[in-house]
Formats: sequence, C-alpha cells, structure tokens
Amino acid sequence: MFELKVTDHFSAAHNLREFYGKCENLHGHNWFVEARVRARNLDKTGLVMDFGLIKKCLKTVLDIIDHQYLNEIEAFKIDNPSSENIAIFIFNNLAPYISEETDGRAWLHSVSAWESGNASATCMAD
Repeated sequence: MFELKVTDHFSAAHNLREFYGKCENLHGHNWFVEARVRARNLDKTGLVMDFGLIKKCLKTVLDIIDHQYLNEIEAFKIDNPSSENIAIFIFNNLAPYISEETDGRAWLHSVSAWESGNASATCMAD
C-alpha cells in the first residue's frame, strides 16, 4: 500500500449558525488542507500519481471556496461551514478527480481541514 500527501491552503469567512458561542459571529480563517491519496500498486512509471497533478486537482476544488463567505456557498446554506463539513466538501469534490486521473487505480483516502495550527477535522474514506 502506498500513500501520498499534499497540502495547500485557502482563506475564507464563515459563521456557525445555532452555535451559541464566539464562532456564531462572522469571522475568518486561513485554513490549511492536507489530502492523502492511496493506491495498492504503482503505475508503469513507478508512481501512485504525479504530486503536481494532485496539487492541481486540489487547487481546483479550493478555488471554489477561497476568499468566499462560506455560508453563501450552496453546500453550506443548510449545513454549517464547520471544519468537519469543509473537510467533507473538499473530499467529495476532490475524490472524483483522483479516481478519474488514475483510472480508478488510486483513491482519495482522507482530507484534513485545519482551521488553526492546533485544530483540524478529517474526513476519511470508509
């Protein structure tokens, strides 16, 4: 089994509805994102997947939410834009790219969304 990890970041504002604490107020974060891709076998060039291609796919997804007010994005109009739901959003949008680019040989294993240097949420494949 092989695992690759790439990181990127995005900045966005949000507020948590029905939270009843400081995070119910409008505020922003500089999120740090970690994506892990797994495969059982390497391709003919000896790779799971080109790091640059994973980074490009991740950037395509992050561009949707970068410098946005997350509560106004369709995915977060009902579900709170919590770190957990942001990780799910990134995972669900990134996974098809990974599968398509590797003809199903590799898969997205997890996405972690760090809202600060010491707090993150991770969404993992079953």
